[in-house]
Amino acid sequence: MQIPQIPAKTIITRTKKPASWFGIDFNMNIYRGCCHGCIYCDSRSSCYGIETFDQVEVKERALEIIRDELRRKTCTGVVGTGSMSDPYNPYEKTLEYTRHGLELVSAFGFGAAIATKSSLITRDMDVLREIQEHSPVLCKITITSWEDDLSRRVEPHVNPSSARFEALARLSEQGIFAGILMMPVLPFLEDTPKNILGIVKRAKECGAKFIYPALGMTLRENQREWYLQKLDEIFPGEGLAERYRRKYGTYYECRVPNWKKLWKIFTEACEREGILYQMPDIIHSYRGKYEYRQLSLF
Repeated sequence: MQIPQIPAKTIITRTKKPASWFGIDFNMNIYRGCCHGCIYCDSRSSCYGIETFDQVEVKERALEIIRDELRRKTCTGVVGTGSMSDPYNPYEKTLEYTRHGLELVSAFGFGAAIATKSSLITRDMDVLREIQEHSPVLCKITITSWEDDLSRRVEPHVNPSSARFEALARLSEQGIFAGILMMPVLPFLEDTPKNILGIVKRAKECGAKFIYPALGMTLRENQREWYLQKLDEIFPGEGLAERYRRKYGTYYECRVPNWKKLWKIFTEACEREGILYQMPDIIHSYRGKYEYRQLSLF
C-alpha cells in the first residue's frame, strides 16, 4: 500500500508541564492527516496549516527518528499518540508503523497513551501488555454516540460505535487500562440524556475504567465552514447549520445548550457505575502504582 511521505526532523516532542492532559509527558505523531472523515474534527482548522488534511501521510524515517530520540532521553515518561492524526488509520493495518513505534517505546522503558477511533488497536494488545509490565498504559477510544446510525453519519469512514465498544471490551479483558473519550458531544445531535446514559451503560458493560467528556465542541476558521456545510448535506431540511449560526455565531467554544443538566446526569451515572470521569482521578489510577514503584526503588 502506497502512502505519501513527508520529511521530519523530530517526532517525539515534550509536552508542556505540568502534564495535565492524561499525564502524558511526550507526544508521538507518526502520521499526518486523517481519512476517517469525521465532520467535526478540530485538526481541520486553519491554524494547523494542513491543507490536505484528508490525505494521510507518514513521516520519513519515522522509526529511525523515534529510536534515536527515545535513546537520547535522560528520563522516561508516558508517550502519547493520536493527538493530531489517528495512529490506527487504514494504512497502519499493513505498514505497522504505530505497532513498531510502540515496540520502541517498550524497549526504551517508556509508557504509552493512545487515542483512537479504530478497533485496530486490539491488534497490538500484546505490545501494550508488554509495556504495562514496566510502565503506565492508557487507551482512549473516542465514542460520542451510543447508536451506530448517528456515528456512521458524523464519522463516516471509521468503525461504528458498536465496534469501538467491542474493542474497549477486549482491551479491558486483557487487563489494559482503557476508557472512553466522550468528545465532542455535538450540540443538537448528541446532547440528549438517552445518548449520554447509553454511553455510560455500554461503557460499564465493556469494563471501561473512565469516560472523559466534553459537552460541546470547538469551531474555528475552516473547521467551522466545513462542519456547517456537512450538517446541511447529511441532515437536509433540519436546519441544523442555521441553528448553530444563531446560537454560536463565530464563537470558538460551543457548549451544548443544556450542559449543566447533562453534566449532572452524566456524573451521577458515572458515580453509580464506578466509572472515573475527572482528569486527576484518571491520571492517578493508571499512573499511580508505577510512580510508587519507582519511588520505592530509591
